[in-house]
Amino acid sequence: MQLNLKTDYSLRLLLFLAVHPGEVIPVGRVAKLFAISCHHLSKVAQGLADLDLVDLLRGRAGGVRLSADPARISLAEVVRKIEGSLSLVECFDPVRNTCVIAPICSLKSVLHEAQNAFFGVLGRYSLADLVKNPAVLRTFLDRQESLQRNE
Repeated sequence: MQLNLKTDYSLRLLLFLAVHPGEVIPVGRVAKLFAISCHHLSKVAQGLADLDLVDLLRGRAGGVRLSADPARISLAEVVRKIEGSLSLVECFDPVRNTCVIAPICSLKSVLHEAQNAFFGVLGRYSLADLVKNPAVLRTFLDRQESLQRNE
């Protein structure tokens, strides 16, 4: 199972914002830190804003900030909403399914069970769980940004 880059970048942005509560962070700052295209991360931020997870602020002092309580942001919900349908195999999608053994195949049920387990684990965690000690993560991120500036 592999999450798409949009989901990966969304989770990274949410983590960064969670350790900078209430702060308006320029998207370019996060993009540089994670070596992500600023244009691409801006699209990711817009998607998170559409989900009411972040606020986008325009203008000279603009950027992005977390708009939801990290404890109320379920990792499973974020992944489900960004990924959309996770068709692990072709037969999960009745429109694209061309597998001749699909009607009697037991692999489909095993893979559904595995996918449900994956989301079950994610569902037990919120964004707040990932930043239980925000000072440690923030210090690490600050150090990484400092190293980048000195390169």
